Amino acid sequence: MGQEIPNSKFTKHDFVAFRERLRTETELLGEYFRNNRLSSTDNVGGFEVEAWLVDKNAMPSPINEEFLKQMNDPLVVHELAVFNVELNVEPQILKDNALQLLHSELTMIWDRCRSKAREMDADMMTIGTHPGVIEEQLSLKYMSNSERYRALNDQVFDVRQGKPIKLHIRGHDYLHSTHHDVMTEAGTTSLQIHLQVSQEKSLAAYNASQLVSAPLVAVSANSPYLFGLDLWDESRIPLFQQSVNVGEEYKARVTFSHNYVQDSLFSCFAENLESFPVLIPIVLDEDVDKFPHLRFHNGTVWRWNRPLVGFDETGEPHLRIENRVVPSGPTVIDMVANAAFYWGLVQALTQLDDALEDQIDFPVVRQNFYNACRYSIESSVYWLDGELHPVYNLLLHRLLPMAWEGLRQLDIDQKDCDKYMGIIEKRILSRQNGAIWQRKWVEKYGKDMDALSRAYLQNQLSQLPVHEWTI
Repeated sequence: MGQEIPNSKFTKHDFVAFRERLRTETELLGEYFRNNRLSSTDNVGGFEVEAWLVDKNAMPSPINEEFLKQMNDPLVVHELAVFNVELNVEPQILKDNALQLLHSELTMIWDRCRSKAREMDADMMTIGTHPGVIEEQLSLKYMSNSERYRALNDQVFDVRQGKPIKLHIRGHDYLHSTHHDVMTEAGTTSLQIHLQVSQEKSLAAYNASQLVSAPLVAVSANSPYLFGLDLWDESRIPLFQQSVNVGEEYKARVTFSHNYVQDSLFSCFAENLESFPVLIPIVLDEDVDKFPHLRFHNGTVWRWNRPLVGFDETGEPHLRIENRVVPSGPTVIDMVANAAFYWGLVQALTQLDDALEDQIDFPVVRQNFYNACRYSIESSVYWLDGELHPVYNLLLHRLLPMAWEGLRQLDIDQKDCDKYMGIIEKRILSRQNGAIWQRKWVEKYGKDMDALSRAYLQNQLSQLPVHEWTI
């Protein structure tokens, strides 16, 4: 969905033509899977960071068009709202000093963005849901100037037959509101972690990504407040799921799924064709073996762990997993540590003798995820031994050593394993992720969301990892 389109108005012929191409490309991808024609390159990592442009008071600043013009950097691009942008890094083979290289590149891009924003009397902020954003700002008035976003909004409401979207999130407080566009999605900003895997490893890595989503959210939650209401520790998850709801009669397009992938990742692309109506039928002038319509359509199905088809520098098609469960922020080093924790866990789990799906039922994995979204580091989750564990203990005594070992298996430099897993360890020991720090601040100073936003930004700009933030 990062791809711009020339228009946002479509005819019935456009839908028919797009679906024909989508079916052809899906059948071709099926042949690629059957004949093992996808890349055998393994363990390449990268990420995307969604960020807020904010003014001197840490409130959303609607300047992304001029900001991006001034930046003139293909790695810094639009997001849905005029106060959001996305930062990208070049992927790295996960070995040796890859974590340090990713950290250095993200820091460099982040510093350049901050410098440009400050020239415009603004700044940058990374957080899952901005505590100071107001409902009026999550409306069409603040949509980025993009045909693809207009098309997304129009088509979602066409499928809904004009019925408004209703948000219901019950946490410490209760959010109940009605919206006539998809712009509440702009309130959800994330760290999207990518892992390129070989076709042979892809099934195990994908199911492992599902399993680790709960502990990953538990350790990284950063989204407790929206519109002044105290909701889930990771409120971004239910907010996103409801923001592009196409109606109860259709399969949810933002989903954790209801089962493991059984045979291959191709089943996800086959499901896209058969179960998800085309939203944006833009006919693309690319060769069928580049899978343009399959990839575009896949961008309108927001699985929390989303399989992707991409291409190596040589043009060889490859598989990636996009893990979307982690919120943006709090700081650059926190985000690199979160990504490293994910990569290490997935690597270690794919090396187990027994398949994960034989050890823990998927409905339990799914419930773990939503429990962790609600209560983060204070939640309890089931693990492979069939026992219910306080996630704090599971993280500290089982998963942290497992992630450490996974990074060692990848031949990541020992000092970098120690550095980034040390960040995760101290965050666990302090029991302080971004969500918990925000709640501590409110407990001391009250529900002043504007002041909370300013205090959060001040801490973020220190670049201290969140476990070191004080109140």
